[in-house]
Amino acid sequence: MKVPGFAILAIVAVSAAAAPTPLVTTELTVPGPQGPVAGTLVDPDGKGPAIVIIPGSGPTDRDGNNPLGVKAASYRMLAEALAARGIATLRADKRGLGASKAAMADPSAVTIADYAGDAHAWAKLIAERTGRRCVWLLGHSEGGLIALRAAQDPSGLCGIILVAAPGRPLGTVMRGQFRANPANAAILDAALAMLDAIEAGRQVDPATLPPPLDKMFPAAVQPYMIDLLSYDPAKLAASVRLPILIVQGERDTQVGVEDARALAVAAPRATLALLPGVNHVLKLVATDDRAANRATYGDPTLPIAPAVIDTVAAFVTMTR
Repeated sequence: MKVPGFAILAIVAVSAAAAPTPLVTTELTVPGPQGPVAGTLVDPDGKGPAIVIIPGSGPTDRDGNNPLGVKAASYRMLAEALAARGIATLRADKRGLGASKAAMADPSAVTIADYAGDAHAWAKLIAERTGRRCVWLLGHSEGGLIALRAAQDPSGLCGIILVAAPGRPLGTVMRGQFRANPANAAILDAALAMLDAIEAGRQVDPATLPPPLDKMFPAAVQPYMIDLLSYDPAKLAASVRLPILIVQGERDTQVGVEDARALAVAAPRATLALLPGVNHVLKLVATDDRAANRATYGDPTLPIAPAVIDTVAAFVTMTR
């Protein structure tokens, strides 16, 4: 179905997974504020498109996993699948985490602009090493906001790919997430009041928050949240003058189709791909059951949805 003002790439059928091929990986670093930021380059031939994968929120590592129960390995699987299509990827650990731990002592003492600077640094390094004219940025979830911020400076970039990315201010998205889960009824008022304060630029004493909010939003991360919630992704998208692909799973319980449509309305020349059955960690889910959806977050054996691979590969290959 066509929606006036922007293109929709409707992915209904999925292709068979590509046969496994041996991968050649290269460990690289770019400078961080106090030490190196570390990443993995997978470059099958040095000629095809190259993509920097920007991770989502929290302590998410270069493979798409984090210690909060996410073991889906979505970024690693995406990198491997794209390599089979002749597409290079660079995925990195965030400043202060994993192999980038030396980059800064406090991984929370960072801004969206800092992460956008790292994305540009990786794109520049890839271009210098391989002679590529430009590099794509692929931001997943919160990483989509970082890609949008980075694309305000288009130098060295081919375009951006927004995967399960918010299209509304993060405070609005988070309110929707809290309200959508009936289990949050007892903490909902406190959560909404906390978001009001953060959006106003005020920190909240975690001791005044009921569990688990006190652990989810410690004092150390609140300056980052104040910066994070100050951005409007749709406004950023409207300013981008590069090709944009918006990829959204229809069974994503964290970021919804309404976010993808908001981005597409803001950037009328963008291509929008709505993927049936795909959830936030880019896996296929057969039902609307929340427990079944969440179970995929901890399953590293479940493959990434082929439609995600097909959509990204087709876009970066055809858009030159």
